[in-house]
Amino acid sequence: MLGRSAFSRTGGFRPENLGQNALNLIGNIGFSLFVVGVLVFTIIAATYEPEDPLFHPSNKMTTFLTSTSNATLKADDTVVKTGEDFMAVNQTAFSAFINITDVENTDNTSDTSQLDCDANSPIDCKDPEVFHLMMKATIEKFKDIHFYKFGKPTPGEGDNTCDMAWRYRPKDGKTAAFYKDYRRFVIERSENCTVSVMSIGEYHSGVNARKRKKNQKPGFEKTPGKKDDDFSLPVVGEAVNDSLPVIESENAFKQGKYLIYVGGGDRCKSMNHYLWSFLCALGEAQYLNRTLVMDLTLCLSSIYTSSGQNEEGKDFRFYFDFEHLKEAASVLDQVQFWADWRKWHKKNGFGLHLVEDFRVTPMKLANVKDMLIMRKFGSVEPDNYWYRVCEGEVESVVQRPWHLLWKSRRLMEIVSAIASRLNWDYDAVHIERGEKARNKELWPNLDKDTSPSALLSTLQDKIEEGRNVYIATNEREISLFDPLKDKYTTHFLDEYKDLWDEGSEWYSETMKLNGGNPVELDGYMRASVDTEVFLRGKKQMETFNDLTNDCKDGAGTCNAAST
Repeated sequence: MLGRSAFSRTGGFRPENLGQNALNLIGNIGFSLFVVGVLVFTIIAATYEPEDPLFHPSNKMTTFLTSTSNATLKADDTVVKTGEDFMAVNQTAFSAFINITDVENTDNTSDTSQLDCDANSPIDCKDPEVFHLMMKATIEKFKDIHFYKFGKPTPGEGDNTCDMAWRYRPKDGKTAAFYKDYRRFVIERSENCTVSVMSIGEYHSGVNARKRKKNQKPGFEKTPGKKDDDFSLPVVGEAVNDSLPVIESENAFKQGKYLIYVGGGDRCKSMNHYLWSFLCALGEAQYLNRTLVMDLTLCLSSIYTSSGQNEEGKDFRFYFDFEHLKEAASVLDQVQFWADWRKWHKKNGFGLHLVEDFRVTPMKLANVKDMLIMRKFGSVEPDNYWYRVCEGEVESVVQRPWHLLWKSRRLMEIVSAIASRLNWDYDAVHIERGEKARNKELWPNLDKDTSPSALLSTLQDKIEEGRNVYIATNEREISLFDPLKDKYTTHFLDEYKDLWDEGSEWYSETMKLNGGNPVELDGYMRASVDTEVFLRGKKQMETFNDLTNDCKDGAGTCNAAST
């Protein structure tokens, strides 16, 4: 009865009220959903903290920052992929190497019937017979490299030595680059004047055959065209000329158009952050057809320093190939630029267009007539990051010219020297330990899987016993890997300290760049060299791909990392 009277009062079962009740019910449900939606949105808005866009990059940035070999270095510690890493290896061009059969076939003997044959006479390094003999001896000795060019021999020291240079690539080379070596040959002539090569010196021992670049006065204007047939490829081993470009006349300065970025929060960040921002600035300069005025002094992030502190005053040229950059793009050092500006500004009244909002796109600046466009960035991160200029609609208009940025050829020279000392015939293993090996929660198996016994077990079926094995590692106590010496000849980066210690060419050249002060091979440089030597191994064993089933970024991230 109670139920019936209740329904009677509401008229719930009257046919004429069904449509109205249905509309009321739908309205109530809709309003309830709206209230719940507003409540959820309010909670999300109140708790959401936007993250640095750098760490949630676009597909282009992900491609740019991806390591050449899925390197298992720490994310912020990864050696950044640069322009030469993107070059396709042109197998057609590299197929034209010099074989032993290409060298003129001579019997390497002089005419013994000649009465004037003098076995004690000095060796004539320009003699074609000597040249052919040296080429043959080189090709026969270094069986793991392809030769592309031999330089004419020059006298060494004494009467029986000749220096000769050559350009080459390792047979199994995966990078689009040439290398240059020059060595000293000891030549002996027997009593019947037969000539033979007694010995070939160590890497870069033939210093008289090294072609030094002329001391040309540095100029601002780029030389059109290629300087040689391989200008488009890095050549490791050539003398480096990364002097600063200058503008030699007031008229040349007045005719220029310039772009400069000032301030911002990019300083002292990781190297991949710095490059992502720097290449945005360079890309905008190219889009606007302006010269980029750049700061050649970097602040090295604490993640790369032995002091654990950010370190100012690092030179761009320590890490990157400025010679290639200045020849392929229009750039100018800001110290030189401001000196010229102050010298000639009062007389000419140069125009300056100031931009203080990164949302002002390069497209809006295309018609600016002022001599200098200055982008000034504030103090609020991440809106003061340079790369914000290239986000959004700009990304499809301004292209980052990554092909202009190559790794320092001075660092690559160290890489080449290490590989050459191993005769380009070695295998490589990358072993990451450090903090990850101690964190059992995120990497429960890493410590055990990279122990000497586990490594021997893993490597025995993959690397032949007795091989030279280069170990790239962040493990400080390399004695941990001593048991591997029972089966392999192991090599580590610090075994080659003479390549950057006092007395080395790298030491003297970087010290000149640094105002006469010594330069430390810092953490980023060491990681660069370690990674590049690893990549040149015939076989390459990676930590998280080959040595352990743990995930590179911690437990539960393997699938995410592969997507």
